[in-house]
Parts: sequence; C-alpha cells; structure tokens
Amino acid sequence: MLSHRLLKNLDFTVIAVTILLVLISLVIIGSATHINNPGEDRYWYVQRQGIFAIANILFIFFLLHFDYKSLSKYANILYGVNLVMLVAVMLVGQSALGAQRWIQIGPINLQPSEFSKLIMIISLAHILEKRQGQLKSFKDLIPIFLFVGVPFLLVLKQPDLGTSLVFLAILFGMLFIAGISMRHLAVIVGAGAAFMPIFWHFLKDYQKKRLTVFLDPNVDPLGSGYHIIQSKIAIGSGMIFGKGLFAGTQSQLNFLPENHTDFIFAVVGEELGFIGSLIILLLYLILLYRGIKIAGAARDSFGMLLATGITSMLTFHVLVNVGMTAGIMPVTGIPLPLMSYGVSSLTTNMISIGILLNIYMRRQKILF
Repeated sequence: MLSHRLLKNLDFTVIAVTILLVLISLVIIGSATHINNPGEDRYWYVQRQGIFAIANILFIFFLLHFDYKSLSKYANILYGVNLVMLVAVMLVGQSALGAQRWIQIGPINLQPSEFSKLIMIISLAHILEKRQGQLKSFKDLIPIFLFVGVPFLLVLKQPDLGTSLVFLAILFGMLFIAGISMRHLAVIVGAGAAFMPIFWHFLKDYQKKRLTVFLDPNVDPLGSGYHIIQSKIAIGSGMIFGKGLFAGTQSQLNFLPENHTDFIFAVVGEELGFIGSLIILLLYLILLYRGIKIAGAARDSFGMLLATGITSMLTFHVLVNVGMTAGIMPVTGIPLPLMSYGVSSLTTNMISIGILLNIYMRRQKILF
C-alpha cells in the first residue's frame, strides 16, 4: 500500500490539469462525432474514450505503488518488445489512410508506434544515465543514434513521419539534459538540415504533397490542402467566444475531416472560440511547466531523463498539432495529447503522466 507520506507528495496540479483535459476532450469528442447511418450511436467514441480513461487512471494508481527506478531494470526488455511490435506491424498490421500502423487485437485497434514513444523514453533514459558526462565527442554519440535509429526507421517505414519526428524531439531533449555540448548539437542540427534534400526523395507522394500544400493550401484545395483550409475556416469562424457546443458549422456539417482525432483543436476553436482555445492552451502550459519542474526535482539522473523525455514528447505534440490546425505547421497526423480520440494515444499519454507523478512523489528519499 502507498504510505500517507508518499501520497502527500503527489503533484495535485498535474492530476487536476490531466482530469480537466480528459473531461473537456470527452465533451468535444461528443460534439465532433456524427451519425452517418441510422442506428449508429453518436456517443460511441465518447463512451470508449471514457472507459479507457477510467481504466488508465486505475492503472496509474497501481503503478504508483512501484518505484519508477524499477523501469530501468526492464529497459532492454522493453526495447526488444518495441522492435518486435514495430516489425509485427509491417508483417500483419492493418492499413488505413495510406499507412500500415495498426494491429487488431479483438475489438481494439492498437497503434504500436504510440507505445514506442514511451518505451523509447524509458530505454533511452537507461542508456543515457550510464553515459552522463561521457558524451564528449561524435564517436560517443554514434551508439545513441543507432539505438534510436532502428525504431525510428521502422516507424518511418509504416509510414508514420509524425511519430518519427517525435522520436527526434525526445532524443534531442534528453541529449541536452544528458550533457551534450551545444557545439555538437548545432553541428547535428546543421547536418540534418543539409540532409533534407536527400530525405525528401524518401518521402511518400502524399507526404510530399502535405509539405507542399503547407506553403500554399490552395495548390490542392480539394485534396491535400482541404484539411488545412477547413481547419483555418473553423478556427477563424469561432472568433472570440465561439459558436457554442454542437453548433459549429464546419464540424457539425462534416466539412472538417478527422475532427474527433487529429483536428480536434479546430473544433475547440470553432465552438469555444479564442477564449476556449486559450484556456486549453493554458492547461497545456501548466502541464508542461510542471513537467519541467518535476525533471528538475527528480532525485536521480534516471528520473530527470524520464521526465525530460516525457515533457519533450508532450511539448512537441502540442506545438505541432495546434500549429497544424492553425496552418502554421505541415499536416503530420500527430494527435493532441489527452484530447484527440484514440485508445493507444490516450493510454500512452496517461501512463506518461503517471510516470511524472511517480517521479515527483519520490523526489526525496522517504525514511520509514
């Protein structure tokens, strides 16, 4: 059982913000989904998301009984499981929207690439903890890049460019905390930028089209640019106070694609307006700020690296998803944490927050 002293150390701000975001998401998902055929249940997605949210809360409470440091013991096993899952997607995965990313397990479609982000954070934290202070040359960095490179390429092969980019955000955030020099970091970023023309040739045609229409959505207004155009119309039409729940024309009349998943923030902008959008962004700002504080308060390097990786992942997701719906970032299919519908995404993010709570709860050694 958890001691009263440990429970008092919980970050109740993170708990409150997480619950608020999940509750708001259930309302917005309910507003964003529609009945296309007679007999369909409009609130099926809401019920499903709610059930998994409750299950995840119970699982997080169970995980709090264990010291987060024990994750380090299973880091290599988790890394191996991650590779097996990603290879399984290539062999027996289901395809949708031009990508093979899902594995069907009974009535549930799981997306292993979502779980791979958290597994990568745990396994990379384990590796970097041992190498802190030893990342002084590019030779020292080669094993780290190979370690991340294998799952990165497997995810890119699906193809899932968005999740691949999340891997890079996690990697650089954790390397920075692990002590990589700014000179090395600048050289790596510069080399990456120089490699972009070559990388372009490895992209699928639809990925190239997404990057092209990012610069000018009107190049293909009924194709690749349609999502961005409709999303910007939805957000702009919400103005200050929004059109009201269940009253957004772009969403309710189904002009806005993927409105309960990747483009859920556009629904927020249309129905809750600038004020509602600002409240959502402030909640994320509080959550990310607490993530940084938890990393700084961690009792050891492993906890600090874990918290940094999780915060880097959440930050990248929020920035890219919100930027994507506002038309200032390319469409990459990255969900908005705790808001977008998706069992795999919700589970990954809630367990990640559970780990943050675990790190903060054990930020100081408890004497019994």
